Amino acid sequence: MLYYLIDYIERLYHPPGFQVIRFITVRSALAAITALGISLLAGRRIIDWLRREQIGEQVREGEAAGAVSHAHKAGTPTMGGVIILLSLLGATLLWGAIANPYVWLAMGGTAALGVVGFADDYIKTVQGRKDGLPARVKLAGQAAVGLFVGGVLYFYPTFSEYNTLTFVPFFKDQVLNYDLFRFLELGMDLGWVIYLPVVVFILTAVSNAVNLTDGLDGLTTGVTAFVSLGLTALVYVSGNVELATFLNVMYLPGTGELTVFVSAMAAACFGFLWYNGYPASVFMGDTGALALGGAVGATVLMVRKELMLPLLCIVYFAEAVSVILQTSYFKYTRRRTGTGKRIFRMAPLHHHYEALGMHEAKIVTRFWIVTAITVIAALLTLRIR
Repeated sequence: MLYYLIDYIERLYHPPGFQVIRFITVRSALAAITALGISLLAGRRIIDWLRREQIGEQVREGEAAGAVSHAHKAGTPTMGGVIILLSLLGATLLWGAIANPYVWLAMGGTAALGVVGFADDYIKTVQGRKDGLPARVKLAGQAAVGLFVGGVLYFYPTFSEYNTLTFVPFFKDQVLNYDLFRFLELGMDLGWVIYLPVVVFILTAVSNAVNLTDGLDGLTTGVTAFVSLGLTALVYVSGNVELATFLNVMYLPGTGELTVFVSAMAAACFGFLWYNGYPASVFMGDTGALALGGAVGATVLMVRKELMLPLLCIVYFAEAVSVILQTSYFKYTRRRTGTGKRIFRMAPLHHHYEALGMHEAKIVTRFWIVTAITVIAALLTLRIR
């Protein structure tokens, strides 16, 4: 909104220097500074309020008594994801072109999944029901947000030229079209039959994967900060005709405005890390984890780079796969032998390393390093074809 006000003043009165507000790079930097400032300044007040209201982490008895005990974290304020949401959405509202469909869709998807996560945290902490939202209700909420995002990406006129297309890494001039019905010549548009479930699956999978990653102090925050920096490059390239042509990727007019959003997300994560780093003064809870998952998922879908997710977000991917493998193998061996066996000491993956005796600060740092390397590798794939 501040962007529109300054732009209006510049067009009307032409004051010197005001024209720089039109540059996406300038507004992205301002959004990052704003998000960082909000998270640092508002963070302490929000944490103090959460502590006064005794909205703290509840450690399950089984977890405290298991191979990895987190009993010492009981009572640490949670629902700190509101700090991230306030910083991210506030900075984007100030410096982003919120009338741009990419921007308002990213903000809407993030806020909606943040609400789902907030409801889960509220039930756990305020109402004292440790299980939170029933799994089917949480999945229904994630699916509803996915249908909304997918519906807009498919049916909104701005996206009509490439509503079922996506970028395929490592292949020259290769674009995948989800609309398999186009080969049947049915005389009707049925691409949404495949595309909408794909969007629902990706948003649900990414938001749940981020939620699974949120188990150690600063882990999800730092990983998402690095992922956001990678997304900053991706969205800027996709919205810049010269760079998109040079790298031979799809040029998507308007996606450059997402640079403001993802820059603010990176800064909001770094600001939250001030309080969430080991030992954490606050946890983001499902409020932050689902919102960040929604922001990452919606952004890669909008720039048609979802097939890069396993590399770009390798830590999320590994955490989710470790849970799937552990659960599946345990059920399989129990059915075959009567005794369930495990692949990992514990799942998700970060708990496996904890059970091996590695300090959580070292695990977090190494996962950050792995993320930084794979984000760079993902960006390099834009030229490796």
